[in-house]
Amino acid sequence: MLTDTQKMLQKARDGGYAVGAFNAENAEMVFAIVEAAEKCKAPVILQTTPSTLRYLPPACFAGIARAAAENASVPVALHLDHGDSLELVRECLDAGYTSVMFDGSRLPFSENAAMTAQAVQLAHACGASCEGELGTVGGKEDSLQAQAGDYTDPAQAAEFVRLSGVDSLAVAVGTAHGIYKTAPVLDLGRIPLIQAAADLPLVLHGASGLQDTVVREAVAKGMAKVNFATELRCAFTAGVKSVLAAQPETFDPKKYLAQGQKKVCQLVGQKIQICGATGQV
Repeated sequence: MLTDTQKMLQKARDGGYAVGAFNAENAEMVFAIVEAAEKCKAPVILQTTPSTLRYLPPACFAGIARAAAENASVPVALHLDHGDSLELVRECLDAGYTSVMFDGSRLPFSENAAMTAQAVQLAHACGASCEGELGTVGGKEDSLQAQAGDYTDPAQAAEFVRLSGVDSLAVAVGTAHGIYKTAPVLDLGRIPLIQAAADLPLVLHGASGLQDTVVREAVAKGMAKVNFATELRCAFTAGVKSVLAAQPETFDPKKYLAQGQKKVCQLVGQKIQICGATGQV
């Protein structure tokens, strides 16, 4: 069955590893992610963004996730990534999501903290967890775009956690969403400072495209959750393209989607290992 992320991330934080959080776009990706987690004997977080939920509503994704998690031998959570409104947060919770994120990072500090606190109340009333964000993770996520450079301030993070009551916090240390066109300017030394001040599980966004050594270092310094999205989309699409290139006469979606699913499963397994979560159940 689906579980929330609070105990999952606290255990990761205490154990010095990170839980991989993987964005799914369709049923094939959901099942690929859970399959990889089972092979690795690792906890895992399924994520959907607002644009994905405009393609397939929360109730549908929750149903797919429950089906995938029902017989899984590992903990599986279903998380709203970058929730852009309290209405969407509420809709996902009503549908059965076990974790949500309200992203108010583009708002003034006080407004971000106040609205995140409302999302926390909604989540906790449903027995779910809530993630907030402070600082600016650059790049493009859904329809939202921002420039990197507004790094999270440790003291401000502590105040944000106190005001909002969040269970986990996405922080800005120089990573960006999407595909990196230039090398990011990272400040991983900021991670333990934020951890000491905020005292809760930290989340790394924009991990797609980072070198494995960088992800490992970020985890070693205190990241308890690492998000992957763009790389999974690329892997799935590459798998589909490979079938259609080799067999252009193929018209049955199940045949080419299966190859996309296989590629995602392989990639997720690699990312789980990089996060140090293998065998952590």
